[in-house]
Amino acid sequence: MNSLQLVWCVIYVLMNIIGYTVMTTDKRLAKQHRRRVPERRLFTLAALGGGLGSIVAMQRKRHKTKHLSFRIGMPLLLIVNIVTYSYIYTLLK
Repeated sequence: MNSLQLVWCVIYVLMNIIGYTVMTTDKRLAKQHRRRVPERRLFTLAALGGGLGSIVAMQRKRHKTKHLSFRIGMPLLLIVNIVTYSYIYTLLK
């Protein structure tokens, strides 16, 4: 693994941490009846590489699991993440 590939892996991990954190924050805000994180932002973070973190947060925090758009959209975005990040990873050889 060269340094560019390592940087790309770190970016992927960071995006998933951010996705998890924002989804968890939205759940906390919902419980407190406060202003929420827009769904568009949750999907954008998942599309940029945070799909796995968002799915893990959904399951662990039981958040957005009844919304069909999240039950279908997040796994699809995870697949897009895997394909995209893998493709770019191989280009960085």
